[in-house]
Amino acid sequence: MKHWPSQLFPIILLALLAALSFWLQKTVDQEEQRHDSKLRHDPDAIAENFIARRFNEDGQVKYRLTAPYLVHYPDDDSSELKSPVLTSYRPEAPPVTVSSKNGKVTSKGETVYLWDDVVLTRAATPTRPEMMARMPDLTAKPDAGTAFTNNAVEITQGQSWVKGIGANLDNNNATLVLQSQVTGLYIRPKASK
Repeated sequence: MKHWPSQLFPIILLALLAALSFWLQKTVDQEEQRHDSKLRHDPDAIAENFIARRFNEDGQVKYRLTAPYLVHYPDDDSSELKSPVLTSYRPEAPPVTVSSKNGKVTSKGETVYLWDDVVLTRAATPTRPEMMARMPDLTAKPDAGTAFTNNAVEITQGQSWVKGIGANLDNNNATLVLQSQVTGLYIRPKASK
């Protein structure tokens, strides 16, 4: 007569050991995935008094991006900025400066998102006063020299002003086009003698 319980014991023990090994492997794999920084949005670098410059083919500064505080995230290779200032330069034209309370730069720096009290300023020239535009957010493509917003924009130049919804800025052609609901007041500057 055979003793089945004594012959089943090693098989049950082996099955239990295999199940325990499988469970342990799954637990270890989950721990590794949880600690993989590529799956989380954790910073890997922090910089203070950050300055980045891009130069054109002639070696002149095309634009400059500064911020007192920058945090870089490796998962999407983006950077978040506090109080960023983006200044764009063109030959023989006044610089255009954009500042805000917050900003984000995409992985290769091709897009800069600015939000919270965005102020765009074109410096004065001998023939035109300073131009200032205020908006809640702005998306800039500094290499292309363009920017846009879909929100409200208020522009002042001297005593003249204009308001609208949505704007496209092309710094290469020195144009700013409002998209809709445009109202304004133009006051001709007094001729200088």
